[in-house]
Amino acid sequence: MFRTLKDLFDSFTQPSTTQSPAARAHAVQLAAAVLLVEVVRFDAAMDDAERSTMVTALSSKFALSDDELERLLELAVTTSKTAYDYQRFTSSLNDHFTQDQKIQLVEAMWQVAYADAHIDANENHTISKVAGLLHVTHGEYIAAKMRAKEGSPL
Repeated sequence: MFRTLKDLFDSFTQPSTTQSPAARAHAVQLAAAVLLVEVVRFDAAMDDAERSTMVTALSSKFALSDDELERLLELAVTTSKTAYDYQRFTSSLNDHFTQDQKIQLVEAMWQVAYADAHIDANENHTISKVAGLLHVTHGEYIAAKMRAKEGSPL
């Protein structure tokens, strides 16, 4: 499905009007993956529980093979390091996700945050900021957080 990481990155950075449906799908997948990575960006390193939670969230959302999931996550980590704002990722998701899908992404972000049994202020701020950019209401945000917390080790 993915030819190379560069092809996927190029498809993400091209204007959406010139993208094929497959390229748009890849861009949406990358946007969601980057936002999951952003939750743990300020940690010293991504631990196994956080990585596993991200892979589970991405595999439940997108029909990708294990190899494609690994490449997507690798590209998301690289892209996250150079990201200066969330707007380019959330605008793509606002165009292609339903409200329920956006709420599910926020819940997945909370699951990643809870995976290491420690919520830090940067994680909280990141998820709150992204939820606002995705037009997730405060009530939807809190409900997603509570659902994620129910399944967490905290």
